Amino acid sequence: MEIGDVKKICVAGGGQMGHQIAMLCALGGFQTVLYDLDEEVLTKASSRLEAIMEKWVFKNKITSEEKEAAFNHLSMTTNLQLAAGDADFVIEAIVEKLEAKRQLFQQLDRITPQHTILATNSSTIVNSLIAESTNSPEKVINMHFFFPPLVMDCVEVVVSKDTSEETANITMQVCERVNRTAVLLKKEISGFVANRILGALQKEAVFLYENGYADYKDIDVICRKALNHPIGPFELMDLSGIDVGYYVMQQRYQETGNPDDKPFSCIEEKVKQGQLGRKTGQGWYTYSSKGGRNV
Repeated sequence: MEIGDVKKICVAGGGQMGHQIAMLCALGGFQTVLYDLDEEVLTKASSRLEAIMEKWVFKNKITSEEKEAAFNHLSMTTNLQLAAGDADFVIEAIVEKLEAKRQLFQQLDRITPQHTILATNSSTIVNSLIAESTNSPEKVINMHFFFPPLVMDCVEVVVSKDTSEETANITMQVCERVNRTAVLLKKEISGFVANRILGALQKEAVFLYENGYADYKDIDVICRKALNHPIGPFELMDLSGIDVGYYVMQQRYQETGNPDDKPFSCIEEKVKQGQLGRKTGQGWYTYSSKGGRNV
């Protein structure tokens, strides 16, 4: 298969990552179907994308014609067979839980054509652990976009020992078509590059906070002002979703058994309380209904 053979892309998962990845694919000219089990998730995704694309038109990032063409390329469904049954390329963007991803890939392996590439947007789980649930591990690959995908210009493409060169090449070319800078990693490691570095920063930030060396707000200020980071580590947790980081740490701990990899107690408490960051209006900080942070 060559990049010209990739006509239809299915994005599985309509949450904060999936709907934006789908929009990127549609803007790249691919026939794109966004799948989610929940009709309400798709309804919210549609309205959010409409608002984002309107802003892009207003800011002259795209023309009205380009916006219309992209939405003509994009459809949504709660029917996985309809979404992926004739897809040439699938990008999974569901919850960061290994078993859930394995179950979905098992379904995808059964219903997609033999040539279909199955990519996971996992932020930490190596694709070989997911590929075990399929009969075609050579077609499975990591394609890790960063949040928010419509803004962040990077994709970590990670191959396992079983991923074919053809799969890697086509995935890199799909990234190029959707106007994203792809970096190919030829050796698997949990968390890849960016999130391992971010994880080390977050671990130290939480250590300093939990042990009373500094308040979380002050840690964020120091990272912004002294290290020139665009946002601090606690602000980043709120932006990405505190539950996402929690699931990542849970997965890492399951893989390593190292107590140092267990979710931090303060993070676990936030998840139990439903304080997941911007998407719930409350995380480390409090946010208005319009998404802005309350002072």
